[in-house]
Amino acid sequence: MKNNKVRNIKREILSDNWYTLNKYTFEYQRPDGTWETQNREAYDRGNGAAILLYNADKGTVVLTKQFRMPTYVNGNDNGMMIEVCAGLLDGDNPADCIRKETEEETGYKINNVKKVMQTYMSPGSVTEILHLFVGEYDDSMKVSEGGGAEDETENIEVLEYPFDKAMEMIATGEINDAKTIVLLHYAKLNGIV
Repeated sequence: MKNNKVRNIKREILSDNWYTLNKYTFEYQRPDGTWETQNREAYDRGNGAAILLYNADKGTVVLTKQFRMPTYVNGNDNGMMIEVCAGLLDGDNPADCIRKETEEETGYKINNVKKVMQTYMSPGSVTEILHLFVGEYDDSMKVSEGGGAEDETENIEVLEYPFDKAMEMIATGEINDAKTIVLLHYAKLNGIV
């Protein structure tokens, strides 16, 4: 850590039930030079990877749909989210992780993935860095039905949409997941699909 305007960092674990919720107390130097004590909570769930699967010939993308409890308790009436395939690194490098997650969640076995960026999706409260990828798929790569790993209770539905329909779904609010919006816009800006 290299910010000389932050000092005396103390960490307290508030919960480690699912992942880890930490409370940080620290001193931050204000623009006038004085120091103030601040408290922040940060949820550490590890880093992750996400991928937009696309088929340039067909003009389609593969997305997933699953129940997300945090959205359900915050205004999403049915809790269902349409998203790109994603998962936690769990010690893997990001490219290996996303290839594994792609096969588990969508049933497509892909080899070539391209990292396009990494981002903090909710930097005010979550420590996660999300590595974003794109990868081309075709029907010959389908090795299973997907749906997620048996032991992870994901119950994932695999969806294939025309790219233009997916972009329209952003405008209608049917797709409102940030990583999915970022990757779909990346594909549009770069003429991938």
